[in-house]
Amino acid sequence: MELKKIAHKLTVCKVADISEIDLTSDFYFIGKTDEELSLVCRTEDTPGNTTERDDGWRGFRIQGVLDFSLIGILSKLSGILAAHRIGIFAVSTYNTDYILVKEEDFERALEVLALAGYTVL
Repeated sequence: MELKKIAHKLTVCKVADISEIDLTSDFYFIGKTDEELSLVCRTEDTPGNTTERDDGWRGFRIQGVLDFSLIGILSKLSGILAAHRIGIFAVSTYNTDYILVKEEDFERALEVLALAGYTVL
């Protein structure tokens, strides 16, 4: 399985209003529930008036479109990283999964996944 690095630094944050998010940006995830409005975006695209913010994330995605019948892909990746004491922030889209790790763990995360048989692009 192939993993593709995301080139830019990321921020995970909460915003009070969706109008604060630059929807013209080419990379962001929005999650909205009855309790919060979360945003993952390039650090340079982070709205100025976030209610909470955590910078210093890097990420990669599982290459290709994942069929919904596939089981355990995210679990296997997160298990390998957990065994090496690397925490994750996972985001899923219709096509695939994205895994974010803190910037200081990024290269080590990719190394342990490569040793586990994943191809890192």
